[in-house]
Amino acid sequence: MNMIRLVLLVVVLVATTTAAHAQWVLIKSDGDSILRRGIDHIYNVEFDQAHEDFKQVISMYPTHPAGYFLDAMVEWWRINLDRRNSSADQSFLKKIDKVLLVCDQMLDSTPHNITALFFKGGSLGFRGRYHAMRENMFSAADDGRLALDILQECQKVAPGNHDIMLGTGLYNYFAVALPEKYPALTTVMVFLPRGDKSLGLAQLKAAARKAKYAANEAKVVLIQAYFDFEKNPLAAMEFATDLHKQYPMNPAFQRAYGRCLVSLGPLDSMEACWRSVLVRYMEKKTGYDKLAAREALYYIGVARMMNRDHEMALKYLYKCDEACRVLDEDPSGYMVKANLKVGQIYDLQGKRDLAIKQYKKVLDWDDSGGSHAEAQRYIQNPYR
Repeated sequence: MNMIRLVLLVVVLVATTTAAHAQWVLIKSDGDSILRRGIDHIYNVEFDQAHEDFKQVISMYPTHPAGYFLDAMVEWWRINLDRRNSSADQSFLKKIDKVLLVCDQMLDSTPHNITALFFKGGSLGFRGRYHAMRENMFSAADDGRLALDILQECQKVAPGNHDIMLGTGLYNYFAVALPEKYPALTTVMVFLPRGDKSLGLAQLKAAARKAKYAANEAKVVLIQAYFDFEKNPLAAMEFATDLHKQYPMNPAFQRAYGRCLVSLGPLDSMEACWRSVLVRYMEKKTGYDKLAAREALYYIGVARMMNRDHEMALKYLYKCDEACRVLDEDPSGYMVKANLKVGQIYDLQGKRDLAIKQYKKVLDWDDSGGSHAEAQRYIQNPYR
């Protein structure tokens, strides 16, 4: 793992989203209902409607950071769902600067204003994540450090707030989980507060159940924690199902749900989910980009292979390989695994020479999830 990747992981850890969703202090029920509606529009990738909602809140509460912050989050989601497109970058950074200005004006008159601290911390956190994504590592690390300082101050002021528990839970869990998975981070984490994985998961679940605004963000974190780190797709499925049902047009939520189905089944539901992703890509639905299509092609191919429809499986896996050659600078895990699957299918069809050719191709690329060991095993003994 290169140093950029290590720094990125640390920044994602410290640049938590807690402050972003914690409390809408001083906003009355009229503005609160519009904010909630706008948040739903963001999660369902209805960005123009979300922008109009937050513009209305800004006009109602021009000195409060909530409307400005959530309007910046519209741009964040545009970037997050299409990371290869930089057209929203400057708009996002400009809007974050506005949030920070409004927060600093509040803090000038009341230095411990909890609302200003919440939104300033959230803005710095998201800007840090943006800089990490764009590999501006010094800027990312600086924003992450500042965001963590504000999180700790917020926790002291309101430790029982369920929205704050998103950030404390995220920190407590990943401060332990990340060094366990990536030992090279251990020396970096020495300079940060200690975490507690069990406590972190409990705090995240509490936020998912009871937080006023951060419940969905907590579910996103829980999916990652259980699926990627705990290797417990059944636990992840609970939260992925909730998000996908509530926001069916969000590609990030649908893909998370689809990955859980890959691990758990049933097979027909898994294939249907990924076919839906592919159709939405062809229909040019927001956020359903070439990366989503490539993932869908791979999993549809796997589903066809498991159904012993070998010719159709080869069609989808080769389409996945074609997509990888367009998208990848170096062979990705999808490219490696797709070619390994092609070799397995050729073995099942009795085309041993073609199968061996595929396995040797896999060995020429970097190892991906044990792909070298599998390829070597099938070179010695045909896949059955």
